[in-house]
Amino acid sequence: MKQRIDYRTASPEAFKAMLGIEAHVRGCGLEHSLLELVKTRVSQINGCAYCLDMHTKDARAAQETEQRLYVLPAWREAPFYTDRERAALAWTEAVTQLPAHGVSDELYAEARRHFDEKALVDLTLAIIGINGWNRLAIPFRSEVGKYQPRVQHAPGARRDG
Repeated sequence: MKQRIDYRTASPEAFKAMLGIEAHVRGCGLEHSLLELVKTRVSQINGCAYCLDMHTKDARAAQETEQRLYVLPAWREAPFYTDRERAALAWTEAVTQLPAHGVSDELYAEARRHFDEKALVDLTLAIIGINGWNRLAIPFRSEVGKYQPRVQHAPGARRDG
């Protein structure tokens, strides 16, 4: 599909604001591997090919396994994820597909077992951020397939989308 709008150049101020969220998430202390799983899962839910291409490439560049990436949509049934990752993925799905009744007390309690207040706010901001990138990339048809990671990422490294 042909790109409709390059949102980066059409509204540099908006792009800069989104990069500000990314900068915070990158430096917040959450594990890079966890953030890439979260960004990939959100992008799967939303059907964002551009962000899926980016985040699976970034995850692999950071030594994530193919197996964990392939099985991510069925993470509940797979033994490849830690309890912390499972809590983050459940929280990710709930925040992305916010139910009419909100997020359950049980899910919140499970997330809090693995994340302190700051980490849970930062995780939620990461989820909000990737949902925002998805909502820019999908309607404006960001070009899929050309993205390449610049370098092997150190923990916490990240760019837009």
